Amino acid sequence: MNRPQQTISYLPGLDGLRAIAVMAVVVYHANKDWLHGGFLGVEVFFVISGYLITLLLLTESQQNGRIDFRSFWVRRARRLLPALWTLLLGVTMYCSLFEREELGKLRGDVIAAFVYIFNWFKIWARASYFDASALDPLRHLWSLAVEEQFYLVWPVLIALVLKRWGRRPAKLGLIFLGISVAIAMYVATTYAAGVRGTPIETPEQYISLFGHAVSRLDFLFLGTIGRSGGLFMGAALAFWFRPDMFTGSQNSSDRHIVSVFAVAGLAGLGYLMWTFRDVVFVPETGGVRGYDPLFQGGFLLVGVATCAIITAAVHPQSFLGNKILGNPVFTYLGRRSYGLYLFHWPVFQLYRKVASNYLSVPQFIVLFIVILALTESSYRFIEMPIRERRLTNSLNKLRYPRTDADYERRNKFVAIGVVAAVLPVFSVVSLALGTGEGKIAESIKNGEDAVQNLLGTTVAPDPNATTIPGSQTTTLDGQVIPILAIGDSVMLGAANILTERGITVDALKSRPFRQALEIANYVKSIGRLGEFVIIHLGTNNYVDQETLDEIMVPLKDVDLVLMITAHVPNKPWQDPNNELVRAMPNAYGNVKVLDWYQIAEAHPEYLYGDKIHLNNEGQKVYADLIMQAIGK
Repeated sequence: MNRPQQTISYLPGLDGLRAIAVMAVVVYHANKDWLHGGFLGVEVFFVISGYLITLLLLTESQQNGRIDFRSFWVRRARRLLPALWTLLLGVTMYCSLFEREELGKLRGDVIAAFVYIFNWFKIWARASYFDASALDPLRHLWSLAVEEQFYLVWPVLIALVLKRWGRRPAKLGLIFLGISVAIAMYVATTYAAGVRGTPIETPEQYISLFGHAVSRLDFLFLGTIGRSGGLFMGAALAFWFRPDMFTGSQNSSDRHIVSVFAVAGLAGLGYLMWTFRDVVFVPETGGVRGYDPLFQGGFLLVGVATCAIITAAVHPQSFLGNKILGNPVFTYLGRRSYGLYLFHWPVFQLYRKVASNYLSVPQFIVLFIVILALTESSYRFIEMPIRERRLTNSLNKLRYPRTDADYERRNKFVAIGVVAAVLPVFSVVSLALGTGEGKIAESIKNGEDAVQNLLGTTVAPDPNATTIPGSQTTTLDGQVIPILAIGDSVMLGAANILTERGITVDALKSRPFRQALEIANYVKSIGRLGEFVIIHLGTNNYVDQETLDEIMVPLKDVDLVLMITAHVPNKPWQDPNNELVRAMPNAYGNVKVLDWYQIAEAHPEYLYGDKIHLNNEGQKVYADLIMQAIGK
C-alpha cells in the first residue's frame, strides 16, 4: 500500500521570491552593467531549496513516520529531468545545424549536464565560468548540478538526524546553521585574493584536486562544498520556522514582526545585488580577480537576507508574503522560474555568441519574449503533463488501443514520430562525432604552432605541466628579423597566414600591452631588429602614453613601426587606447597606424561572434592590410 505523499499548503510568497531571484539572474546575464550582483539570485534559489525540501521531508516524517527515499527521488526526477533533457536536445540540434564547430566542446558539457556533475566537470576542465569569449550555451547548468547533488543526499541526511535528534528541532536548526557558518569560514580561508593567471604564474590561485590543478575561484564559486552554505541555512530555518505554526483563525501579531524582517531582507538583498560582483577585471594584466567581499562572507549575508524574506513569504497571515510577493505576476514567473532559468542563457548565447556582447534594451525585450514562449511551452506541454502523469496516460492509450480510432491515432503518431526523430538522431550522432573545440578557441590554437617565442617564458604554459617550460628555440637564431609582429589572441588567429607571408609572429593569448616593451628591448639587445615591427595589442588592458613612449625607445631606429588599433566592444579601454595609438605618428616619424577598429566596425563579417577575434575571411583581410601597410 502506498503511503500518502507529504503535503504542505501552497506558499505563493515563495514563488514570488523565486520570481525575484530568477529575474535578477536573467537581467545579470543579459547585461552585467544593469545589475552587477544579479548572479546572487542563484544563492537565493539555494536557500529556498534548502528550506522547502527540508520542510517537505520534515512534514513527511511527521505524517508518515518515515521518509520514502524512492518517492522523493522520483518526484524530483519528474520535476527536473523532462525540461532539462528538452533543453539539452534543443541546444544539440541547434548546434548540429548552425554551430558545428562547437560540437566537440559541447559533447562533454551535454554528458556532464545529463548526469548532473556539470559543476565539477567545468572545475576540472578549467573552463572558467567567467570566460566571456566562449559560446558555452550550457554554462548556467552548474547550479542545477549543485541542487541535484543536494537532492540525492539530503533525504538520507535528514532521516539520519531525525532518528538521532528528531525531538529537538531547535538544536538541529542550530547545528545546521553552524554548518552554514563553517562553510562560509571555509570559503573565506580557502579563497586567495589577487589576480588569477596560469598555474605557473599564480600558483596561489590554484589548488590540487586529486593531483590536478584547479582554479580556487571556480572551485569555490561552482563547487558543491563552497555553495552548500545557503542550502544548510535554508534547512536550519525549516527546523525553526514552519507555516503550520500559524494556523489559528485569528491573525497573529507575528505577521508584523516577519514583515519587518522581510523588508530588511529585501533591502539588504537589493543592496548586495546592486553593489556586489562575481569577479573584477584587472586592466593592467588583462586577468580577473574575485570580488573579495563576496567570498569573505558575502554568500552568508545573502543567506541571512533570504531567510528573513522567507519568514514573511511562508507566513499564512503576512500581507507582504501573500499580497506583495504573492501577486499574480510574481507567482506566474515563480512557478515557471525553472524553465526561465533553463532557457534564458542558451537563447542569449545563441543570439549574441559570447557573453561579452552585452544586450541592449530592445534586444533584451525581444529575446525575453522568446524565452517566455519557450518556458510556457515547456511548462504546459512537457513539465506539467509529466508531473501530473497525463503524458503517461496518453502513452498508455497509444500502447494499448481499444477502438479503431485508437489504432488510427497510434499509426499517425508513429508516422509523425519517425519523421520528427530524424533531426534529433542526426544531432546526437553529430554530437558524438564532433571534433570542434569552438571556433574562436580552435582558431587561436591553430595559430599557436606558427608563432615564435622570443622571450621563452612568454609562451602560455601547458595547463597540466608541473615544471616551468624552458626557452623555446626559434628557427631564426642569430639572424635579423626583417618583419616582427607582436600581438595577442587577435593576431594569433592570423598567425599562420602572417607567417606564410614572411612575418615572424610573437603572439600570445591575453597578452598585456606592456609586454611589447620587454620583447622590443630583448630583440634590440641581441641585435635582431629588422626593418619592420608590427604591434597589435590593447585587447586585454589599458595602455598609457608613458608605456608607448618606452616601447619606442628600442624601436627608434626601425624603419617602420606599424601600430594597429584594437576592436574590443564593451571594453572601456578600447577608445582611450585607440586615441593614443592614432596620435603616435605625430610624435614619431617612423610610426604608421593601421586603423583596424574602423575596418572591423564597417565589416563585422570579418569577426567571430565575440566581435573581437578574426574568422577565416577576416584573417586573410587582416594579413592583406598589414602587408599593404608596410609596402609588401
